[in-house]
Amino acid sequence: MHDGLSHLTPAAAILLTESDERRIRAIRSRRWILYPRAKQALDRLGTLLDQPRGTRMPSIAIYGDSGMGKTMIMKRFRDDNPPSFDSGRGALTTPVLAMEMTSRPGERRFYAELLTLLGAPQRPRADIAQMEQAALRIMEAIGVKVLVIDEVHNILAGSYREQRIVLNTLRFLSNRLQISLVCFGVNEAREAISGDVQLARRFEQFTLSRWAANDQFETLVASILRNTPLHRPSVLTPASMRRILQITEGITANIFHMINDLAIAAIVSGHEQITDEMIEQWQPEFDVEAAFA
Repeated sequence: MHDGLSHLTPAAAILLTESDERRIRAIRSRRWILYPRAKQALDRLGTLLDQPRGTRMPSIAIYGDSGMGKTMIMKRFRDDNPPSFDSGRGALTTPVLAMEMTSRPGERRFYAELLTLLGAPQRPRADIAQMEQAALRIMEAIGVKVLVIDEVHNILAGSYREQRIVLNTLRFLSNRLQISLVCFGVNEAREAISGDVQLARRFEQFTLSRWAANDQFETLVASILRNTPLHRPSVLTPASMRRILQITEGITANIFHMINDLAIAAIVSGHEQITDEMIEQWQPEFDVEAAFA
């Protein structure tokens, strides 16, 4: 890479040939940036695909506040392990199946959501046993190894009886199909999963804590800046790093939003770099407590 572009990744450097409007559009897009904590989570999820099939398959629960990047990690894991079609056998294989827990979960709603995802919605009068058997048959046929469930804390919206039924359903699917479960949710999701002791014991917990003033946070900011197409490098002082952390309250989504907003301002002004002065003057437009996941 040319020395003048050594502050950027190759993909970001290529964007420098585009118009300001195209660069701004690229900055605003929801783009994947790999940082150590996300890589650690993805590497751990990847090991589930290599597990020999058996009873009591290992599972993983990833917890974190809203805006800590859980959904982005989930989508990346799913996209890294897409369905494949074997034309010789005429068979579709889907190693990772990802769904979202319904807002008021119950056994029927859970299976209805699962069957819709599998492309096999059931007739309105189908009973739960028929829906269950259809889901088992299809999931076994397409070779599901990992069932990913986002927003698992929604289980808590149901009554105690409904919560137990849904948890029993998850344990049943894992046992019958010999698949691993991956659950994503806010920190309260621990309470949801702990409602079934046998199920909870299978879960390794991985927590996405809010960022603190340490090397990991500096690596995150550096990764974002290296993927941000500005002509000049942004060299930030420790005071600026502390201000970023203070304003965003350590929420990943807010950190991305702040740096992206500053980068766009740098393009519009023609400065082509984020400066300490810009960080000092920047005012947040987001509500920290309403950060997106």
